[in-house]
Amino acid sequence: MALWRLHGNGTLEEGAVVAPDERLTWGKTIGLGAQHVVAMFGATFVFPLLMGLNPQLAVMMSGIATLVFLLVVKGRVPSYLGSSASFVGVATAIYGAGGNPADVTGAMLWVGVLLFMVGLIIHFAGSGVIHRVLPPVVTGAVVMLIGFNLAPVVAGVYWPQDQWIALLVMLIVVVLSVGARGFISRIAIFLSLVIGYVLSWLADLMFGQITSFSAAAGEVTTHWRVDWSGVAAANWVGLPPLTDLSTWSHNAATNVVGLHAPAFNLAFILIALPVVIALIAENTGHVKAVAEMTGTNLDQDMGRAIAADGLGSVLATAVGAGPTTTYAENIGVMAATRVYSTAAYVVASIVAILFGFSPKFGAIISATPGGVLGGITVVLYGMIGLLGAKIWKENQVDFGNPINLVPVAAGIIIGIGNVTLTFSDSFSLSGIALGTIITVGVYHLAHWLAPSHLKADDAGGTVLIVDRPGIYTDDDQIDSRR
Repeated sequence: MALWRLHGNGTLEEGAVVAPDERLTWGKTIGLGAQHVVAMFGATFVFPLLMGLNPQLAVMMSGIATLVFLLVVKGRVPSYLGSSASFVGVATAIYGAGGNPADVTGAMLWVGVLLFMVGLIIHFAGSGVIHRVLPPVVTGAVVMLIGFNLAPVVAGVYWPQDQWIALLVMLIVVVLSVGARGFISRIAIFLSLVIGYVLSWLADLMFGQITSFSAAAGEVTTHWRVDWSGVAAANWVGLPPLTDLSTWSHNAATNVVGLHAPAFNLAFILIALPVVIALIAENTGHVKAVAEMTGTNLDQDMGRAIAADGLGSVLATAVGAGPTTTYAENIGVMAATRVYSTAAYVVASIVAILFGFSPKFGAIISATPGGVLGGITVVLYGMIGLLGAKIWKENQVDFGNPINLVPVAAGIIIGIGNVTLTFSDSFSLSGIALGTIITVGVYHLAHWLAPSHLKADDAGGTVLIVDRPGIYTDDDQIDSRR
């Protein structure tokens, strides 16, 4: 029996939706897989660098973790597991406390273990646990935070590198996504990257070097938009290096970090464990966003998805890579293409694993001009955030009710504004993590304090409505009228 049934005759009709268990022709599926690689690669490459870990190894393990995830969820939840941004602050705190890369990956491994255990509890106890803890007003806010919290990355890192290229690429994304027909519109993101790459190369030929912010240098420099010096120096085939902790020192330019075994330090583990709260909410928001787009009730798969993410993080950190998480960037690709085939994710995973064995190809992707990424991400990240608003709309969340209005108002401003709550010199919460905790905690506090008349219209659980009311029920079963 085939793993995926062919969608129609393998082509994509106007307005059609490709389900997770369907695929297009393998040629088109590979093209879509390439888009997912493009969407995840920048963050999966950058976040390990920020955590003092090896990006080549992170890309390789992201592919392995994604395959494991798809197996655990039985292909029902299309998702890519890339490097998690939630741990950047944790890594910084551990280094500041005298730790090394092995301490960082060891602490992150235990977060993965805890996330796996939480997923098992949810799976066997039922998604009603999530329903009660994360009603639609909260899940919508979490999805919105996942997307809009990425806005500073666009504004502060990508866009300033070449604002005019970024603007042109953004317009190209819009034109190809809305104006093009057929398969072209579905691979608009990938085509926009290729076109942006060419435009940046032509700009170098016509105008010379640009003086702008350089992500590599962390400051304004004069540089080429397309710099392939790293591509020329990279080997075609090779594994990540072995970490020599005896010569490692924090922020040293000579550091070589790669494969290594994690080390376990209780103090560092305690610094990292609170991040699991954000990961649970992030995974829940991801599954809800996918359910919203596919029109499928995925509540029964919530526990599997969370456990699978935890397992992926354990596998990645066990060899010295950063932990993984379900990627918001790839939600944006699915929202733009309306192709939810897990076959495309399998292709993306295989490509990522091959990248892990080829520093040369990894260097090509990592050399994508920042302005190009700025034009693409400004659209993708916005689309992710607006999926949260769609969850609110479809579930008819009443923001005239202060039970809903006040917690979300506080959580969104804290999350998007990247407000920081400092507990000690070694531990703080900020961004998505703090915004999520505030949204969830304050919502339930407000619900407990509110008079009965404000609770009168309370649904009492997450009922994801993407069609007529009543299709989804609170007992994890799909209405038979579907």
